[in-house]
Amino acid sequence: MYGKKPDVDVINDVLLLSMAHYPDNQFLKSLHHQYAELGGLSRKQMEGLHAKAQKVKEIPPSKLATLEAEIKKKPVRFKSEKPESTPLYHKDEKAENMINSLLERFPQHKMVLFLREKTMLNKPLSSQEITELERLHKLLVK
Repeated sequence: MYGKKPDVDVINDVLLLSMAHYPDNQFLKSLHHQYAELGGLSRKQMEGLHAKAQKVKEIPPSKLATLEAEIKKKPVRFKSEKPESTPLYHKDEKAENMINSLLERFPQHKMVLFLREKTMLNKPLSSQEITELERLHKLLVK
């Protein structure tokens, strides 16, 4: 593979030709300063330079094509969309129905009252509590 030739600098040439055409443009001056100081431009900055340089007739199309190729080599940064929010707690309709049917028949049952309070506070029932609730429902209601 061939490396870049140090004496050929298309971005600098396009910058200088654009600055000659637009001598008072602060955007081009800041791009030239950054390119001279830091040695490179971001993709967005290069796209802005390309948009300005297309309006200049003195810039050869080959240099614009090379600038386009350099832009395409740069990585594209984008923000992904935020994921859809989901509720933290999903109500267990089956457990609530069992609790309600048990409380209809036995309104003072302490275990069932405890489980109802827990579901009303949106706390999830553990698997042990669900199996106990199913066992009680099977024994007392059916």
